[in-house]
Amino acid sequence: MLVFISLIIVSIVLYIYNKVMITRSGNPITQKYYDSIAKLFLGIFITSFGVSQYLFYETRLSLFMGILFLILGIMQINHGWRASRHYKNEYMKHAET
Repeated sequence: MLVFISLIIVSIVLYIYNKVMITRSGNPITQKYYDSIAKLFLGIFITSFGVSQYLFYETRLSLFMGILFLILGIMQINHGWRASRHYKNEYMKHAET
């Protein structure tokens, strides 16, 4: 249980950090990269929150909500991971020219 709580806290802190870094960056490609990393951490937060709530309450309603959060979190992680790889490659191409 302590693992999920620490994972929730770390992921929300890293999500906020990356959202702040978007405003500090002037390059649009770098902003998109930070946004995709922020989506990755948001997905980790949603997934770990859903699992944590099910393990804490262990009711049928928390099971359904946990499954919903798990699905949404995995979709967000997948989208963030793919976008971060894409924008990292775009940044490397842009830096070479």
